[in-house]
Amino acid sequence: MRLPAAVLAVVLVVSAVGAAAAPAATQDAEAEGYSGAFVEFETTDAAVSDYAVNGTVVVDSLRVQSAGESDGDGGVGVGVGADSVVSIDGAAIQSQTSAAAQASVAFESGAEMEANDNRHGVVRVTADDGDQVVQANVSGDARSEGDGRVVVSGDNGAQGTFIVVGEGNVSTDGEGQVTANIGENGQLVYRQYDGERSDSERQQERLIQEGTAAAELFVRGAADSGSGDGDDSDADGTSVVTYDEDTSAEVTSRTESRINATVDRTERQGKVVVVTVAESAVENAESLEVLVDGEAAAQADSYGEVEQSAEEGDEPRYLVRQSASAEAAVDVVVGIDHFSERQLSIQDADDGEQTPTDGTGDDTDADGGDGGDGGDGGDGGSSADGPGFGALTALVALVAALVATAARRR
Repeated sequence: MRLPAAVLAVVLVVSAVGAAAAPAATQDAEAEGYSGAFVEFETTDAAVSDYAVNGTVVVDSLRVQSAGESDGDGGVGVGVGADSVVSIDGAAIQSQTSAAAQASVAFESGAEMEANDNRHGVVRVTADDGDQVVQANVSGDARSEGDGRVVVSGDNGAQGTFIVVGEGNVSTDGEGQVTANIGENGQLVYRQYDGERSDSERQQERLIQEGTAAAELFVRGAADSGSGDGDDSDADGTSVVTYDEDTSAEVTSRTESRINATVDRTERQGKVVVVTVAESAVENAESLEVLVDGEAAAQADSYGEVEQSAEEGDEPRYLVRQSASAEAAVDVVVGIDHFSERQLSIQDADDGEQTPTDGTGDDTDADGGDGGDGGDGGDGGSSADGPGFGALTALVALVAALVATAARRR
């Protein structure tokens, strides 16, 4: 049977829609590297390269290898000091995955790199299976601050810090090569800053290094929540970094004057949580107050008081510090006296009665938490099938109807 011209035209349109949809899925599956609102990098067979934060490459390459296979004075282990000569080829990259505001790269040596898409571009390399050696080549002047930290200063004045958490050490050869030896279950953390890091940021690094800081939450405002390229990996404008396997955290709801989060630990011991809030995310960043489980926390005068509240378990305390970043933000450092699951709220002290949006009511997130694609709205029909598939289904039905009509006419 010869199909009418109208039928052929619809068939061609259906084919075009299908062909347009297929390459996107293929590209996602085959993509190497990551590109988010703040962070981007590439991957090769055995290295992460061109790690950039806010458009500036801060780590040229990063390789990981099992300590037992590294080339040094009889093999490089965790106890090797800063003067040791280390040369590694790097273990092969086993897999790469990405989720909301986060990308993970697994190495065959038993290490994993986690890149977090936030204003500090936080990287965590964890030694999940045996001692690991991490080697990074950086662009800038690198200098050691004891065995646990290496500070990198770029030509533009921006700084970044490598921090060892748990057993291990980190050192530099003075020529842009940073080498960390990490004991099993330890980690190497990297944080990037827009300029020279402040005293407050040095204190946060110390809390991370000592294992006192369990999590960091980054909350951005509506104006700076998107990357501008249609990427929805950070659709709610939040990023969460956890520094120990016993801790989980998430931002549960937001309004213009209040941010609610849940922090859960399997261990009872108190910990510190750092929350960085963009000034555009709240109405008045200078008058923030903190509630833990609905009760007002006491305001501290120093990092020491916050740390004491976490370690001695008397009561939650918090400290507010203006961020040194070029992006207007405040750091809210909260010492929580004990766990397991705790509800954390940060709000404008002058407007503490506003009910936060949690996605269950008629209101929408004030900062666009559901993204802008209408995925949770509309008529409840085609959105579940993904973009374009509702139209494709309609076209297929039209083809069937035209073919049936042509057959009856014959």
